[in-house]
Amino acid sequence: MSKKATTSKSQSSKSSNKTTKLKPIDETQLKTAFEMFDTNHDGRVNEEEMKSMLNRLGISVGDHIVKQLLSEASKSGDGLITESDFMNWLSKIKTHKDTDVEEDLHAAFAVFDIDKNGFITKDELKSAMQLMGETITDRDLDQLLSATDIDKDGKINYEEFIKILL
Repeated sequence: MSKKATTSKSQSSKSSNKTTKLKPIDETQLKTAFEMFDTNHDGRVNEEEMKSMLNRLGISVGDHIVKQLLSEASKSGDGLITESDFMNWLSKIKTHKDTDVEEDLHAAFAVFDIDKNGFITKDELKSAMQLMGETITDRDLDQLLSATDIDKDGKINYEEFIKILL
């Protein structure tokens, strides 16, 4: 084993002792992420959809960065990302450091926790889904809330939120 591989392995062992642990992203999660980006549901993510989703997630980037991301991800070179392109592209991205992951999780939670009280209610969940261009029925919301709300208090706290993601 090379010195670099040994160092990487020991660093990864150290970071796995922290409380935030990442599970590998599975195909279903990648497909769901793609569907969130593909707001017009044409099977491809274009520049407008990419920039819009990044902005909704609180990531403000210039047009040149969005074009660069699309260029990196699109195999056809037409500036459009297919589901296959998206999945291949994300599978190559290296995992963030634990501190970055924690910051990202807090940022994602904040997108849903509109009133910033530390909980995501059914209404906040519905608003956030609509903001992301997803239409969701009250029945689907109830099912999502029921599956995520571990302590059954009618709202999702941060710990419940990260458990469903990780």
